Amino acid sequence: MKKEKILITGGAGFIGSHTADALTKRGYSIVILDNLQPPVHNGRWPNYLLNKGYKLIRGDVRKREDWLKAFKGVSYVYHLAAYQDQRPDFSKFFHTNTVSSALLYELILEKKLEVKKVILASTQFAYGDGIYQCKHDKKLFFPEPRTEKQFKSKKFDILCKHGKPAKFFPFKEDQQLTPTNSYGLSKEAIERLALRFGKTYGIPTTLLRYSIVQGPRQSPRNLYSGALRIFVTQALAKKPITVYEDGNETRDFVNIEDVVSANILCLKNKKTDFEIFNVGGGKAHKVIDFAKAVKKITGSPSPIVVGGFRRTDTRHAVSGVSKLKKLGWRPKFGIEKSVRDYAAWYKENF
Repeated sequence: MKKEKILITGGAGFIGSHTADALTKRGYSIVILDNLQPPVHNGRWPNYLLNKGYKLIRGDVRKREDWLKAFKGVSYVYHLAAYQDQRPDFSKFFHTNTVSSALLYELILEKKLEVKKVILASTQFAYGDGIYQCKHDKKLFFPEPRTEKQFKSKKFDILCKHGKPAKFFPFKEDQQLTPTNSYGLSKEAIERLALRFGKTYGIPTTLLRYSIVQGPRQSPRNLYSGALRIFVTQALAKKPITVYEDGNETRDFVNIEDVVSANILCLKNKKTDFEIFNVGGGKAHKVIDFAKAVKKITGSPSPIVVGGFRRTDTRHAVSGVSKLKKLGWRPKFGIEKSVRDYAAWYKENF
């Protein structure tokens, strides 16, 4: 029996490569389309992709000819390729992330491709700061990004109109999106176009809003990859572990193995068609506590230094995962496994 073929864009990356390995074990044939560009890559296919029978295509998801080259015989698509950063080159986010997604649907329609389903990577960053509640009058509100003046005065909490710290609510799939940066904005646009084109033209589509994904193969050159990369590399180099703000901001960290299981679940489950799901770790962690965990697990003598800020950071970013849990998925692994596995992988490869 001929194997079904799956295309993974951005497949040389962290999430894509682990997903490819898991799909291979389930009997699928894998095509990977990736541009291998710095800073995430160094222009070469990583060793963890070699000699596995994958069809490797170096190409750009913004180019029609590269999509068409990769599409041959494909039944399913995981569109994971993305431009991630905090840089002010705003248009690049939309050219790479949003336009490539529109082109994906355009070519499926134009060439009458027999694609059975498209699964797209969205992000927790689409929520921005999310929903808060004033503790005084109990009113809900969507805060604007904190000002530079507020950061410099070290008043890091989201404040209500009375100037008091407000209550944060974990993100839910049906709430309003208020992204604070270009990456989140480009992903919000992807969600809207993918669901509209998918429904209109009968192309089953699922969107996954990943929280902060952690584990081995997370490129140490990717400056957008988050606290795990930063803290572990600093700890192993015995340099100060640098924590922004006051360290009391909370984050939702999810292990790569749990993300892969969510990716696999959505492939043929019709209950995921035309739906959006949070994929998170199911628990809030203070960033200062995460830094302490990295220090302990790596046995590093590094001091933890608190201070500094980034204008587009959110104060709290924690996703509720009850919707995906209803389909039988559960986050099984905590931050300890992510730190151990990443530290071991980093020491072996860098």
